Amino acid sequence: MRKPPVEDPVQDAPDVSAPQDSAAGTKAVAQSLRLAREQMGVRRTALTLLRVNQKDGFDCPGCAWPEDDKRHTAEFCENGAKAVAEEATLRRVTPDFFAAHPVADLSRRSGYWLGQQGRLTQPMYLAEGAEAYEPVPWERAFGIVAEELEALDSPDEAVFYTSGRTSNEAAFLYQLLAREFGTNNLPDCSNMCHESSGEALTETLGVGKGSVLLEDLYQADLIVVAGQNPGTNHPRMLTALEKAKAGGAKIITVNPLPEAGMTRFRNPQTAKGLAGSGTALTDLFLQVRLGGDQALFRELNRLVIERGGVDEEFVARHTHGYGEFAAAAREGSPEGVREATGLRPEEIEQALQMVLASRRTVVCWAMGLTQHKHSVASIREIVNFLLLRGNVGRPGAGVCPVRGHSNVQGDRTMGITERPGAGFLDALEREFGFTAPREHGMDVVESIRALRDGRAKVFFAMGGNFVSASPDTAVTEDAMRRARLTVHVSTKLNRSHCVTGARALILPTLGRTERDLQGGGEQFVTVEDSMGMVHASRGRLEPASPHLLSETAIVARLARRVLGLASRTPWEDFEKDYATVRERIARVVPGFEDFNERAARPGGFTLPHAPRDERRFPTATGKANFTAAPVTWPRVPEGRLLLQTLRSHDQYNTTVYGLDDRYRGIRNGRRVVLVNPADARALGLEDGAYADLTSEWTDGSTRTAEGFRVVHYPTAPGCAAAYYPETNVLVPLDATADGSNTPASKSVVIRVTPA
Repeated sequence: MRKPPVEDPVQDAPDVSAPQDSAAGTKAVAQSLRLAREQMGVRRTALTLLRVNQKDGFDCPGCAWPEDDKRHTAEFCENGAKAVAEEATLRRVTPDFFAAHPVADLSRRSGYWLGQQGRLTQPMYLAEGAEAYEPVPWERAFGIVAEELEALDSPDEAVFYTSGRTSNEAAFLYQLLAREFGTNNLPDCSNMCHESSGEALTETLGVGKGSVLLEDLYQADLIVVAGQNPGTNHPRMLTALEKAKAGGAKIITVNPLPEAGMTRFRNPQTAKGLAGSGTALTDLFLQVRLGGDQALFRELNRLVIERGGVDEEFVARHTHGYGEFAAAAREGSPEGVREATGLRPEEIEQALQMVLASRRTVVCWAMGLTQHKHSVASIREIVNFLLLRGNVGRPGAGVCPVRGHSNVQGDRTMGITERPGAGFLDALEREFGFTAPREHGMDVVESIRALRDGRAKVFFAMGGNFVSASPDTAVTEDAMRRARLTVHVSTKLNRSHCVTGARALILPTLGRTERDLQGGGEQFVTVEDSMGMVHASRGRLEPASPHLLSETAIVARLARRVLGLASRTPWEDFEKDYATVRERIARVVPGFEDFNERAARPGGFTLPHAPRDERRFPTATGKANFTAAPVTWPRVPEGRLLLQTLRSHDQYNTTVYGLDDRYRGIRNGRRVVLVNPADARALGLEDGAYADLTSEWTDGSTRTAEGFRVVHYPTAPGCAAAYYPETNVLVPLDATADGSNTPASKSVVIRVTPA
């Protein structure tokens, strides 16, 4: 096993070669095994990877893509192997490490270096005025949290954040703790990624989740993949797309960047993928300009109406608002579409012919659509697109927002939201005998504002890397430092542990890969994937340290310490036996009846979805709603570019596994900006030159990120791309999507100047 780096590697001199035109294949297999061996060793690699995503194994801690009922022996992708390796690593971060690395030293390190040090082994405490973390017993750690919470003037001065990795059982108890304490301040990572999807789908279809299952992809005639890079962010989706292609599906890819995975997939589980040419996935690539998706779908909708392609029976029977929408659609102009999308009329016509030839259409999307100012309107337009031809509630058709982190959707189902519905709160009150707070709490952006302004004083994070995931880096970090106490339940080090309140705690927890033994015996947890399938996850490895507690145990013990005898909830029973938690979930959350029995079934069960299952739409009108929002897109002044933030291939969310982005031809570095060659020449930016990126906002404010290598790259004209979290500094806290308050990180007007 290779030891973690002693010093940070040089990150500002990347090597650049031509981007690749295919994904996966033998290189992905070799890279997966190399990184796994470096972190886990040979034997542990074999024992661990063969249990990933198996029915009797553990759910991958990476993405939320679902599994087929029939599993492959190696049911993981390259980035899944990286995620497992970092969790199951043999590297350890002990109290001696913290003694050798004061917080000031850690704060100078890169996120990559911090994550490479290994698993946290003991609770660590940074006292007020102290320079370094020191070990602390668990009971003392819980006491410190209780002291600060009890000293608050109001429960709403506490923020309880959740990342997408948290299990259903832990998430349910976590929201219960927060609400028994008296607040709905339960922001989560959905606020920063798919909140726009949830807002749009709830308004138009009545359910804020996708409506398709894997079987629908296999039955589809047409799949549109918009604003998404499955080859890096959801690699197992490529296998599903390949199977759909084998069944006759056509695929349209809508993206400002050509992505290797959507061009050609070399399936490492087949001979054709390993030794042959693989499968060409995309039939039509629409290289849309950033933020032009709403205009594209509105134009397709106008043409569908004009050409008589509307499913009139479905529209009349199941929808509301068609007349107003159709009138708005007919007002569209080809000139505006060209300006917004950058697409030629013949490209849109080709897409239209594929749409009209399809009886069953699925639209998939991810953060490329959800992080613009007009994201909610764009996703509503996708719903319009599907409703026009009856493509909701039909096998092989529907909406498919592809969620990121494993169980990010499940956490929301379990009540992790700052805006709970009255029905959910009523059920909590009946089940647990307390009065739940009814006033809406704070989302991520509002929580940062509250910390900044002194309206919040305690920040508790159940997983995640809040500082690196949030926008406006300087503002976010300053806000965190104003807190009285910051607490992070974590498996590994990250940047958030270095940006602390007056006091800080790191509480180490079990990972998905590890055996969870409690008083009631060996436990399992459950997760919900991106398509509403709920299944069990059972770790098998011995814990990284005897001092670790599970997330469920951490919440239960903290609740006993904070709420005391005032709580009638049997927290101790919940810690001993997670089945008792599932019994309560079954009585509170619709769709989870007989939860324990159904969770024990191999492969789990599917949650109900009224639009998909019954063509029933629980909206305000009782029908699926067409919407007619004005078409908007970002306007970019002369001499400026429109920037999107994105991940490298060696990265998942804010976790950086390495310094390469193999498919895009970037190696040994992250501070790069990808610019169309024609734009670069017009701006006098040579390939290989270094430049500073300055964002410009309508309020006159600017922000600058320094020292990025210019890479001439086939982006859409006028558009650029760079990795986050390095570019989060460019996005102001107040630059958010209308209706969802999600940071608008995909449409940032920048000035690029020589460094």
